[in-house]
Amino acid sequence: MGNTFCPNFLFFTDAPCGDLPAWRDTAAAVNGDKDKEAALVREMISFAAEFSLSGNLWQHWLTWILMMHENAFTLACERKAIDPDSVLSKLVQSDYESFLTLFRLDLRNIPGLAGLSALTSYDPPFEPYQPNHAGKMILDLSEKLAQAKDLRSFSAVMETYYKDQGTGIYGMYKAFRIGGTPGDFRIVPVADSTDVCFDDLIGLEDQKRTLKANTEAFLNGGHANNVLLYGDSGTGKSTSIHALMHDYFDRGLRLVELSKQDRKMLPQVLAEIKKRNYHFIIFLDDLSFEENESDYKELKAMLEGALETRSDRVLIYATSNRRHLIRETWNDRKDMEYQDDIHHSDTMEEKLSLASRFGVTIYYPKPVPKEYLNIVHELSARGGIDIDEKELNDLARKWELRHGGMTGRAASQLITWLKGNY
Repeated sequence: MGNTFCPNFLFFTDAPCGDLPAWRDTAAAVNGDKDKEAALVREMISFAAEFSLSGNLWQHWLTWILMMHENAFTLACERKAIDPDSVLSKLVQSDYESFLTLFRLDLRNIPGLAGLSALTSYDPPFEPYQPNHAGKMILDLSEKLAQAKDLRSFSAVMETYYKDQGTGIYGMYKAFRIGGTPGDFRIVPVADSTDVCFDDLIGLEDQKRTLKANTEAFLNGGHANNVLLYGDSGTGKSTSIHALMHDYFDRGLRLVELSKQDRKMLPQVLAEIKKRNYHFIIFLDDLSFEENESDYKELKAMLEGALETRSDRVLIYATSNRRHLIRETWNDRKDMEYQDDIHHSDTMEEKLSLASRFGVTIYYPKPVPKEYLNIVHELSARGGIDIDEKELNDLARKWELRHGGMTGRAASQLITWLKGNY
């Protein structure tokens, strides 16, 4: 097949989103350039390790490129703006035809491609383990494309994926963090995001019901509020927000977590994500401000809907160990004493008003002793731990005394310890 691998893509060009490989290098590799082939083999093996993949890496790799490529066609599909008879749909058929040819290409029949041909039945050298969420998506779509009988069915598989999941990192991943600096920031996917669901949270039924109701209204295009979850540490606040990804990923919900140092980039993040056809939750975990911090004023403006920041596809969900977020001192209450501010009550009200910008506030209390023991017993049963009830109760009481009190987190840590020692 020397010098015949020369796809001329209209949409899936050499300038895709992210660090996807260039087609000219792939063509050179398949057409006999040993250096390019070696580089491509290394890249595909790294790709397999990242997503825990085995089997036909060539097809998995082509599938990943189709999933990740952001171009005029895939973004239009993501926005549900593609008609089968549209000009874009007709133009992309040539690209799909090239991909179908590549998918059916048997590298083992091409002389001199020992490295690439070996990757069509790749068996990783490490202990097999389950692919992560993105890896499972690649495998599922790769299998569907491999089973496509003709160009029409191949096209239908991809267009269904783009309409249902979107394209690029937002189509493949549930959660994201911020990388870089304010002048050069990046939204980075979390490859192994926590796969926790609401059933993992024992009790807290009212809290879960309120959080899910607001989120479902958000996804349905109805009126929804920013949410503050507050209460003692270890009571399930962050876990509740992570659980939303399990229940609502397939409905287009994505989570972007901002750490304390990243919060100054909130306007840039909002400007970036509101261009996309997803529903985003900006997650501010452990939100609080010290008395000398003024960053809360910017957050207040965002929550109020400052110019150019509001979007019906973005909400802010925050967790905090305290209801009023900003530490208040007794000096804030000295209304009758001059302390560099004539109206001390106004200063105090400004500080306390941040929490009121969240339309929904949900309290997460520590469980009472009976609830705490119920959590321990339920988690023990789910974990298959065979232990006497009285002994388990005694261990649970001793554990909470040494590990921060009666919380769901303490109960979970106890069960983890029991799994390793019983």
